[in-house]
Amino acid sequence: MKELTETLAFDIRFSEVDSMNVVWHGSYPLYFEDAREAFGKKYDLGYMKIFRNGYFAPIVELNIQYKKPLVYGMHPSITVKYLPTEAAKIVFDYEIRDTEDGSLVATGRSTQVFTDNHYQLIWFTPPFYEEWKKQWLTE
Repeated sequence: MKELTETLAFDIRFSEVDSMNVVWHGSYPLYFEDAREAFGKKYDLGYMKIFRNGYFAPIVELNIQYKKPLVYGMHPSITVKYLPTEAAKIVFDYEIRDTEDGSLVATGRSTQVFTDNHYQLIWFTPPFYEEWKKQWLTE
């Protein structure tokens, strides 16, 4: 099975840091979101594709482990990795690294499920997502 990843470089903006010059912990989910969007563009699994197929994909679980602070002026990168599963969900792992020395800053995982347009949980894997998995995960 293929490994699907995308890496995105980003800058720490002044508006993201607190009085200690450290990025507020609540900014990390936004970095994860940016990485998922970049992944979606690269592999044709963006939110609008999910929506056009009649579904939403809300996050139901988000986990972050902070290893080292991000501070103003850093130029880190985030790598998002798709984790295949048989269940009707989308799971990603994340790594944020300091591009200056390659050190690990944070890791995380997110899980998204599918709902219909009335926000009711979908227990089966939507057909468009099955097709997507066949296209991208088959070698």
